[in-house]
Amino acid sequence: MRTISKKLLSTVGILTLAACGGSDADAGAVESAGSKASDQKGEVRSISASDKRKGAEAHPQLLNEFGGAYTGPQSAYVVRIGQDIAVQSGLGNARSDFTVTLLNSPVNNAFAIPGGYVYLTRQLMALMNDEAEMAGVLGHEVGHVAARHGEKRQKAAKRNSILGVLGQIGAAVLLGDSALGKLGQEVFGTGSQLLTLRYSRKQEYEADDLGIQYLASAGYAPDALSTMLESLAAQSAIDARVAGRDARGVPEWASTHPNPVQRVSRAAKNAGKLGVTSGKRNRSAFLQNLDGVLYGDDPKQGVIEGNSFLHPDLKLKFTVPNGFSMQNGARAVSINGSSGQGQFTTGSYNGNMTTYIASAFKALSGKGQEISYGEIQRTTVNGIPASYASGRVTSGNQRVDVTIFAYEFSKSSAFHFATLAPAGRGGVFSAMYQSIERLSRNEAAAIKPRKIDVVTVRSGDTIDSISKKMAYTSYQRDRFLVLNRLRANDGLRAGQKVKIVTY
Repeated sequence: MRTISKKLLSTVGILTLAACGGSDADAGAVESAGSKASDQKGEVRSISASDKRKGAEAHPQLLNEFGGAYTGPQSAYVVRIGQDIAVQSGLGNARSDFTVTLLNSPVNNAFAIPGGYVYLTRQLMALMNDEAEMAGVLGHEVGHVAARHGEKRQKAAKRNSILGVLGQIGAAVLLGDSALGKLGQEVFGTGSQLLTLRYSRKQEYEADDLGIQYLASAGYAPDALSTMLESLAAQSAIDARVAGRDARGVPEWASTHPNPVQRVSRAAKNAGKLGVTSGKRNRSAFLQNLDGVLYGDDPKQGVIEGNSFLHPDLKLKFTVPNGFSMQNGARAVSINGSSGQGQFTTGSYNGNMTTYIASAFKALSGKGQEISYGEIQRTTVNGIPASYASGRVTSGNQRVDVTIFAYEFSKSSAFHFATLAPAGRGGVFSAMYQSIERLSRNEAAAIKPRKIDVVTVRSGDTIDSISKKMAYTSYQRDRFLVLNRLRANDGLRAGQKVKIVTY
């Protein structure tokens, strides 16, 4: 339950797989796959000492943000394939120049940062169907770094920084964590590429082209990136449908990429231009390594069910209002909506709630600034002692209500919501503040982790019969089809390997 410093992001840049928020003008500037990829590869420079230093500084904080490194047996496999594809870029001198990490995150994502650091979440790995698709995704991310896209986006973003609009609140309010950092964009309608680092459509296409080229040079089927993008497009559709019933935030690649289908056809077309008609896919080896990987939320970090967040170890639960989404991190749950944003997190507690709330407000304040807040109020919520206070800050023509609502779970542990809303509209979170409750031992024990199970199709098995084994109460068949990149009218054959999600 922790979110990453935006100061860090502005320094090194997170390069997400499908963070494609570019304009149509960008699309018109795209050049052909062969010439552009070749040009970009020719401009690749070695990993500088400065980039290595920045990457090393960012790496442990990124691990915190994305749930830490996944420690299962799949990790070594991802590292090997990631390093194999990364060296195709010419960016480093050896495989050891690249630090590849499989992240323990339930979000479909992949990214890379300068310094040779490449990341893939276990959730996105589970969506893949062979080794070539994984290599294509990792190659795409390395392509962003090789083309120096992060530096170019940062320069453009700084010209539109949200700090100029809401600077009086203080840098830590907007840059101190990723949930509150998006408030200016979603509540006040002020975009900030410095915070989101969305890439233009042109840059996404360039990274696709480089990924395709790296696939071919490594001996993989160059169309693997297009098939992976097809799965991402299908997953995006499922996420949108589930969003009506589930408050889980839409994964970053989906929320910033309006038209994945266009990239599917483009990637397939440009892969064909390379003149490579075949290549390795290594499906069997991939499925063997994927089998057993954790899928969805890690109960040790809490789980999202419908509009509720439940943490079996901490034995607590809360519910967000309709229309709000949640994104779970290693040490914080971000809460996002059009009328306000916030986080649920914790801090050091010594039994003094006044000090605890003061520290929470201080964490939101900018350097040399302070948020003034009213008298601390005491109450009880579902038998839990609670305290809260609110303050109002002004920046330009904007007035913002800041609230800390804290709960004492024991004499040595406390948790709190930190929320921001336009002045006078803080009541949108009232029901959420009152929803916090303790989980019973039986309720906590009932929360089970899900995992990927690779099974062999037997004679007589059908899509309908196997999808019923999926560990979900809704969209079982749809989830199974997307997970295995199958179409509704496809058949299964005896001996075929497929993925299902089980407890």
